[in-house]
Amino acid sequence: MGQKKDLTGSEKSKIVRYLAEGCSSLKIAKLLKRDHRTIKRFIQNSQQGRKKRVEKPRRKITAHELRKVKRAAAKMPLATSLAIFQSCNITGVPKSTRCAILRDMAKVRKAERRPPLNKTHKLKRQDWAKKYLKTDFSKVLWTDEMRVSLDGPDGWARGRIGKGQRAPVRLRRQQGGGGVLVWAGIIKDELVGPFRVEDGVKLNSQSYCQFLEDTFFKQWYRKKSASFKKNMIFMQDNAPSHASKYSTAWLARKGIKEEKLMTWPPCSPDLNPIENLWSIIKCEIYKEGKQYTSLNSVWEAVVAAARNVDGEQIKTLTESMDGRLLSVLAKKGGYICR
Repeated sequence: MGQKKDLTGSEKSKIVRYLAEGCSSLKIAKLLKRDHRTIKRFIQNSQQGRKKRVEKPRRKITAHELRKVKRAAAKMPLATSLAIFQSCNITGVPKSTRCAILRDMAKVRKAERRPPLNKTHKLKRQDWAKKYLKTDFSKVLWTDEMRVSLDGPDGWARGRIGKGQRAPVRLRRQQGGGGVLVWAGIIKDELVGPFRVEDGVKLNSQSYCQFLEDTFFKQWYRKKSASFKKNMIFMQDNAPSHASKYSTAWLARKGIKEEKLMTWPPCSPDLNPIENLWSIIKCEIYKEGKQYTSLNSVWEAVVAAARNVDGEQIKTLTESMDGRLLSVLAKKGGYICR
């Protein structure tokens, strides 16, 4: 048995299989009719694993250039590394170095989405906060709609993939594969609903009122006492189907009018605590990048997630209103963090 330098791919596979079966290197050498030293060298090299990548030294930039980059990055947070460096007239820096420099001074974060607030909006938000500052918010029913899709919001399917592993496959469908429109409300520590809007129905004034009649009024409101109905304040946002003359008149015939119907400032989802409930439900139904194959399955997931939200969580949301109002006044009508 002469010593040979290289092992074939077939021989390497056999060595691995023999090792898994508990064979010694000497026995493997006899089975393959190869020199024992060759087998031992292959096993030792395999156990050492891959060599660690040696990072090359970065191209150095001056302290003055670094300050310019930092200012430019603050002014252009969504720009590419190339655009940031070009705005500073710094050329000849490779992409890996640019990214490493920017990574040292800032974290990559997704841009926050919020409605635009102009001067009029801010004044109306301040007036609203002053009007309801002394309100007993335990008597306010906060309502809203949410649309859930089969695939979930963009960017929710990211995760940590180990080296040598492939990312899991996700279904790719246009517009998230369709979705379900859900309505719900919260008051004090109680969840009202959720109720599902019939598939294909567009919520205009007439269909919105009919939906409230079939779900909210018949299944929940009619069971409440007269004293509860007398003190309850109904909140809804300024969606066209909510704020129309038809819907306002219809709610008035139901006894929800004047002070019992809360006025709502424009562009203010941050002031509605039920938005936080939607976040809790979405985190639950889309955890670990989950997708759904039918509208009924995603609706069942919403119902199950809503059932798991306890009264203490809802109470925490509704009791946060005093703090939200004070924040709006402190920020002079500006957007608040929820």
